Amino acid sequence: MNVVFISPNFPPTYFLFCTSLRQAGVNVLGIGDAPWDDLRPELREALTEYYRVPTMMDYDAMLRACGFFTHKYGKIDRIESHTEFWLDVDARLREDFNVFGQKPGDLEVNRHKMGMKRRFVESGIPCAGGILATDEQSVRRFVKQYGYPVIFKPDQGVGAAGTFKVSSEEELNGALHNLPDGYMVESILTGDLLSFDGLTNRDGEIVFWTVNRFSGGIMEIVSERGPMHYYSLREIPPRLEELGRKAVEAFKVRERFFHIEFFRKDAEEFYALEINVRPPGGFTLDMMNYACDIDLFRWWADLVAGVRRDFHFERKYHVAHASRRHGVNYRWSHEELLASLGPMVVAHRDVPDALSDAMGNYAYLLRTPELNPLLEAIRKVEETV
Repeated sequence: MNVVFISPNFPPTYFLFCTSLRQAGVNVLGIGDAPWDDLRPELREALTEYYRVPTMMDYDAMLRACGFFTHKYGKIDRIESHTEFWLDVDARLREDFNVFGQKPGDLEVNRHKMGMKRRFVESGIPCAGGILATDEQSVRRFVKQYGYPVIFKPDQGVGAAGTFKVSSEEELNGALHNLPDGYMVESILTGDLLSFDGLTNRDGEIVFWTVNRFSGGIMEIVSERGPMHYYSLREIPPRLEELGRKAVEAFKVRERFFHIEFFRKDAEEFYALEINVRPPGGFTLDMMNYACDIDLFRWWADLVAGVRRDFHFERKYHVAHASRRHGVNYRWSHEELLASLGPMVVAHRDVPDALSDAMGNYAYLLRTPELNPLLEAIRKVEETV
């Protein structure tokens, strides 16, 4: 079985997908723009061959790389990166080489926010109102219907990039005067932000799922440069699981990870925000593994290779990502924090620059069976002088 893995060196822990594929008996073929010598030794050992391209923004170079692999190793069975940055490239290559998985047509629904919204509505999943900002008159009618504030965001965007809030007539006039193409306007949702995250098999059956609760919306965290944390729940809200499962089926998630964001207005009232048919960002996969003492990198590889059908897990712990930002005067030094929290800290590391606006510059992964000690540990990480 031939699997082409795109950008196998980034994010930093994603080399584990490649090592897991190799352990599952798969021929792993890498494409990236990093020099071979910059790849970590475990990754170089896992790759049968690595094709370096000048830039992965050059689709013709990516096409030639897959053509080279096809000529040398035979038909490609999977093409994957698991990252938001390369979803379009992955999909185009799958279509051009007739490979199982998401194609460009699928991204019209599960990457474009208006496509997501239409699918949510068709499936009976509550979500915020929204329209494409194609002309001034329709936007003004929308604002009159829903009132201020409203959110403007790119119809196809990553995280909170390019997203902004409009809270008055004056701000609306300015937004409409300078609005780029490809934007949508959405009614604002308030409440707790939670995500339904997991992994499906080839038939779309969910083999792993969990819920994470976030300290705030990504747009506010990025714009205000504030503290950021999120943590997993051990008890899953039944209504959220019901809507999450309905969304996974509606978007036809097959042999893929998923990350679906919801706002919770009260205990049983949830509104879908968006779906990402990829793993949740940052170190969330590591958090899932720590929470259940499992290896989701290997689970996915085993699903792809078809070498395993029995997937069992137990949510043993709450696991949190609590972060710090450069330039902030924190109450506790790094050394004091590690000494105080002890084995509660299961990992700590730098956050890559590409992710740091939303996720902080340095992350502590914290684990406890009970929630209150975890919340106290998060408070200690974030406490300032």
